[in-house]
Amino acid sequence: MASSPLFNSFLPKPTTAAPSPPSTSLSFSAKYVPFTAITSSSDSSPTAESYSLDEIVYRSRTGGLLDVQHDMAALKQFDGQYWRSLFDSRVGKTTWPYGSGVWSKKEWVLPEISDDDIVSAFEGNTNLFWAERFGKVHLDVYDLWVKHCGISHTGSFKDLGMTVLVSQVNRLRKMKRPLVGVGCASTGDTSAALSAYCAAANIPSIVFLPANKISMAQLVQPIANGAFVLSIDTDFDGCMKLIRQVTSELPIYLANSLNSLRLEGQKTAAIEILQQFDWEVPDWVIVPGGNLGNIYAFYKGFNMCQELGLVDRIPRLVCAQAANANPLYLYYKSGWQEFQPVRASTTFASAIQIGDPVSIDRAVFALKNSNGIVEEATEEELMDAMALADSTGMFICPHTGVALTALTKLRKSGIIGPTDRTVVVSTAHGLKFTQSKIDYHSRQIKDMSCRLANPPVQVKSDFGAVMDVLKNYLDSRAS
Repeated sequence: MASSPLFNSFLPKPTTAAPSPPSTSLSFSAKYVPFTAITSSSDSSPTAESYSLDEIVYRSRTGGLLDVQHDMAALKQFDGQYWRSLFDSRVGKTTWPYGSGVWSKKEWVLPEISDDDIVSAFEGNTNLFWAERFGKVHLDVYDLWVKHCGISHTGSFKDLGMTVLVSQVNRLRKMKRPLVGVGCASTGDTSAALSAYCAAANIPSIVFLPANKISMAQLVQPIANGAFVLSIDTDFDGCMKLIRQVTSELPIYLANSLNSLRLEGQKTAAIEILQQFDWEVPDWVIVPGGNLGNIYAFYKGFNMCQELGLVDRIPRLVCAQAANANPLYLYYKSGWQEFQPVRASTTFASAIQIGDPVSIDRAVFALKNSNGIVEEATEEELMDAMALADSTGMFICPHTGVALTALTKLRKSGIIGPTDRTVVVSTAHGLKFTQSKIDYHSRQIKDMSCRLANPPVQVKSDFGAVMDVLKNYLDSRAS
């Protein structure tokens, strides 16, 4: 294997003393504000609508989304070099709670929470690996990286946001706020993360799942962690409507990405990418998109790093959607003329099978401000991309297949160049989606050629028969 483009960044560096954490007397803070206060400077005056993070509120007075706004003036008391050094000094440590990839950026996430209230499995710090063979051989891309957020406590990036949300709920319950539990609608991964973190804090979790629309591996996780699971005869959008109605009537805290706290944790994956590149900014970051909170979270993380002087630019963002659930793609292709929800069809990328995304406005804002692009992948394209990636040593989820399809299309069109540093965000572990891989390699998927299928070869228990099969295989590899 050739030398990695980042080889020099792993060479020993002169040791320097870790910077001291900011004094506890400094007043870092954050609050909820209407999302329009982020998108329009006229709404950001001190008299504008805002809420304490200790309030239980999900929407602005006009019904719009909320966002977590940090006191940037306080954070700017320290320069970019200080924050880079502080964050780097915490990587891999066991000092509570800074060994977490999320809580190592605590001052930028939930600055006012007590360490004793934090619920963490030391999530984050996930692998960023050079996809050398896939990039060079199949795409003529020489600086392709995969950020494997699925190598996490429950096997998906959702852990990054759930540690923040459940920690805040833990804080609220200790403050005697009337919360009997936490609830979510889920296509699988959100429920797994919610149930695990709630179980760790002994907080009841309630999960609404669309019946027969998620993998068994995803279903078993909330069940194993003791969640109260309702399998409902509807799709994700129907589950989302029901959980919002329920949480408006019962003291159950809403855990879906309508709640902007989760995005504070998810944005740390963007900061982590910059750390892993020794604070060099990649050219492109490609993120699968369903409910669309994650593409905004990545933008927010990159943008904070630029605003606070850690880097001087942000990457271009690409949101990749399944063609069977592609409202953002259609909106983008229309020139952002008019958004229309769609009725999502079944897709192997089940976690992004969402036709009416909550975070549509967040996603559009992120893409417009990063000179971003939206692409889509058909079912055959995403499954072929997953199989091709797996054949080069990966073991990815179908959602990452969607992102790799987007990369392939943008490379073929020349938008992404051969030397552009490109990061594909892998959102979940492939082990959650083994049935889709079995069906593909068994050629059991209706109306799909499964052209890269690699089924086992049936052979008699006979030395000669085995030798014949092996010789044929080795000859085919040599040709």
